[in-house]
Amino acid sequence: MSQPPQPGPHRNGSDRDDDRRSRRRPRSGTEPLTARSDIRLRTLLSSIGVPFFAAATALFAWWAASSDSRSTPSDRVLTVLAAVCGALALGAAIDLLVLRRRRAQERERHR
Repeated sequence: MSQPPQPGPHRNGSDRDDDRRSRRRPRSGTEPLTARSDIRLRTLLSSIGVPFFAAATALFAWWAASSDSRSTPSDRVLTVLAAVCGALALGAAIDLLVLRRRRAQERERHR
């Protein structure tokens, strides 16, 4: 059996990479140095998620408002679904803002 990589400083000789790493939290050990999320995919999913979950929130809220406690599903269940969809829409919108900020920072670094 092989041992997992040991945590410690990893240097590739680039001062720019060292400066960038010093602003981040310390590495825990086994993650790759160049690990990044797929920003295009995140942007696509968030761009689709915001309008979808916003529409679902409005639909469930309207349905809950037009139903009563004897309906199936009940107005409480529909209210919870509206709240969950609202939270997901908010999360996707925040992710879009984070991605926008990161792209702006990357553009500034490359100037």
